[in-house]
Amino acid sequence: MPDVRFTPRFTHHGAVDGVTGSCHQLHVDNNRSLLVDCGLFQGDEVGNGGGSLSRHRIEFPLEGVWALVVTHVHIDHIGRLPYLLSAGFDGPILCSQPSARLLPLVIEDALRVGFTHDRELIERFLERVGKQIIPLAYRVWHVLIDDDRLRVKVRLQRAGHILGSAYVEVDVFDKLSQLAQRVVFSGDLGAPYSPLLSAPESPHSADVVVLESTYGNRRHEDRRHRRARLQAAIERALADGGTVLIPAFSIGRTQELLYELEGIIHRARARGDDSAAHWDRLEIIVDSPLASRFTRVYRELEPFWDEEAHRRVRVGRHPLDFDSLYTVNSHQEHERTVAYLTESLRPAVVIAASGMAAGGRIVNYLKAMLGEPRHNVLFVGYQAAGTPGRAIQQYGPKGGWVELDGQRYTIRAGVESLSGYSAHADQRDLLHFIGRMRPWPREVRLVHGDGEAKQALQKALLAMAVEHGRDLDVVVPE
Repeated sequence: MPDVRFTPRFTHHGAVDGVTGSCHQLHVDNNRSLLVDCGLFQGDEVGNGGGSLSRHRIEFPLEGVWALVVTHVHIDHIGRLPYLLSAGFDGPILCSQPSARLLPLVIEDALRVGFTHDRELIERFLERVGKQIIPLAYRVWHVLIDDDRLRVKVRLQRAGHILGSAYVEVDVFDKLSQLAQRVVFSGDLGAPYSPLLSAPESPHSADVVVLESTYGNRRHEDRRHRRARLQAAIERALADGGTVLIPAFSIGRTQELLYELEGIIHRARARGDDSAAHWDRLEIIVDSPLASRFTRVYRELEPFWDEEAHRRVRVGRHPLDFDSLYTVNSHQEHERTVAYLTESLRPAVVIAASGMAAGGRIVNYLKAMLGEPRHNVLFVGYQAAGTPGRAIQQYGPKGGWVELDGQRYTIRAGVESLSGYSAHADQRDLLHFIGRMRPWPREVRLVHGDGEAKQALQKALLAMAVEHGRDLDVVVPE
């Protein structure tokens, strides 16, 4: 009798030759499959034409695509959802309960920026998305397919990347051979001790793992060290009478920074030394209507915060809503804030999107302030090749320039990068994710990383396998 057991087969529609556009298809038989994520490409990965639709268009067949599983709501993981639905996908969209709250906000913003300002069209699309979303509790199996041939079920586990993030376990049971296979999609894994989030725990076991590799060649500094560097960068601005500009994505990074800043201010007040007065007069400005909306939802999702955050709340602290925090909403208020901070010597921290300075309100601050040495730009996340953020990060310390909206701006402001604030696991964390499984997978497929990162992680995984006497195939998909 021929072997008819299920063998995992994958098609990767993004995040193969870079870190954006995550979209992975698991074929459970010749006719049926599921998608994990469907994200936008960003930076150089968009290809020629920059904003052209061709890179984002869904050009693979959707017949038999049973469901879309969303690991988290960052735009490089869900930004192609409008294209997917326009191409005819009408199946369930599975995600965690927090992600179900956050996803419509992200998609609404993506529609306004990339598709239309027509409120009626946006509302119709969001209504459709709302009908297809199925919120799943963490750690609970959800059956997708159960027929005479296969039983396919999925389970979400906390990934510690942003609130609501998950890695995905997919169990496929072949009823003919009575054999099961487990496939794990890591999504984006978070680093331990991230503010507000529980650290991810490894799956008990897997046969195949599709693993992110964004920081597969790096090690992050620890949280205490990165917090001290954040405090030091801001205190320099206090002394210079300048502004610290922090490009940050509206969801995840902004809320983590607010949490850390509240902690720094609280500790300064508790010490009662001279620095307390300085921190008390510091304005912390979130200039992003979208970030403000996300922060409000983050507060409402307090039951999903980690224990450390709950301890702060129990003693009367408000980690995402403290006295010196100001939000800027209207465009007119934004313009006034840029002018005020440019002309005054009032020290401030401005957190504004986008995280790679590729658009959004942070660009106006950069245009106004990059030429002044008293200001500082502080990067707290990955800067993809081809983005203004990468150019500022790379050429700023050399006194170079960056092009913003078609015009060159000389960089005289200070430029710093805090790698420890990455929401991604580093090489050590990724090795632990695999090494702590019992038993190990037979295959790891590396995605969501540049070539150097994937090669370094592949080498490290194979070395770990040799050290432990394990057989492990580490694949870098083409």
